[in-house]
Amino acid sequence: MEAILATRQIAVWQDRRAIALLMAASLTTMANATIAPALLGLERLFAGDPNAALLTRLLVPAPSLSVAIFAPLAGIAADRIGRRPLLLFGVILFVLSGCAGLVLPDLPTIFASRLVLGIAVALIMTAQTALIGDYFTGDDRNALTGLQISARNLGGLVFILSAGWVATLSPRLPFAIYALAAAFLPLMWLVIVDLPRLSPAGVNLADPSDEQGGWRLPLALLVLLQGATNMIFFIMPTQLAFFLDAQGYDSAIMTGSALGVLMLSGGGFALLYARIQRAVGYAGIFALGYGAMALGFLMLLLASTTAAIFAAVAAIGAGYALVSPGFVALALNLTPAQKRGLAGGILTASIFIGQFCSPLVSTPVIAGYGYGSLFGGTATLLACMTSTAVLAGGVRRLRRR
Repeated sequence: MEAILATRQIAVWQDRRAIALLMAASLTTMANATIAPALLGLERLFAGDPNAALLTRLLVPAPSLSVAIFAPLAGIAADRIGRRPLLLFGVILFVLSGCAGLVLPDLPTIFASRLVLGIAVALIMTAQTALIGDYFTGDDRNALTGLQISARNLGGLVFILSAGWVATLSPRLPFAIYALAAAFLPLMWLVIVDLPRLSPAGVNLADPSDEQGGWRLPLALLVLLQGATNMIFFIMPTQLAFFLDAQGYDSAIMTGSALGVLMLSGGGFALLYARIQRAVGYAGIFALGYGAMALGFLMLLLASTTAAIFAAVAAIGAGYALVSPGFVALALNLTPAQKRGLAGGILTASIFIGQFCSPLVSTPVIAGYGYGSLFGGTATLLACMTSTAVLAGGVRRLRRR
């Protein structure tokens, strides 16, 4: 309790624990999308592999498979042994497995290293989500969930733009960017501690809300919606390079620039999340976010110039940045304190299940019907999600009256 009260005496972004957690958040985008600009180069480098086309496309979402499996287990471990050891070990494993692609000899072993990277991400994200709930409450928590998405996007901007440039030299060089995570370890080591109530010997482990179990169904619905949202959004890093190539933009720099616009737009709008959420509520923020994503995919369907493509991906990035913080904030508000690790693990798993399923769903659609059908169908689905959020908000207002 003292730690939480101390947090409120300064702005949340000035809290060293918040800074360390935002550093951890930035690794999420680095984990998957950093190598996206190198996919075409890797496919050509390993052209002798008969499965090169499939494996290169799976390198981006490969960590998601491991996260989906291990994040719930990491959540249980976080509740039992604490958040700090999971976070620190996860970052170390992240550096080692992320950089492995620099030296591994073929696509299957690189793919295996990406699976190990997913285990690291599961540990990091699960611990980070639980720590946000442990350290912060109320407006501070809402502000930090928005800053978390901003850190993911702005960190991703730096990592992806860097990857786009170094991929022109060698498709292996983007793997070196994962070593940057080592610079985050000293601050995490100094400021991240487990609160006494979370220790196995703690006496305050009982929570009446856990016995009632009223949080489980809403959390399950949030998990499903978050998974679907990430499956839609991940069309960008997994398919954008190939879409641009089909449009005549045969350049890793163009892909890196477009993904950079995606991240920059998302990072900017995530900074406004807390203010917008206070003004329109959760239903309103979901309606705005899904509406922006629908507009972006529709614009991408009709885009014929570089500026139009950049505008489309900016709208998608902005919409995703507006909806994403709500999942974490709502889940932490719903979940009992002693179950935050488990809730964080399940939320993390849903993100990456959606990411892993994204190319498995979108690639057959593209092969059978083309990019136009994929983008048009996605825009229609997002428009339906927007309408549902608007209706939910309207019903809630009527009930209040």
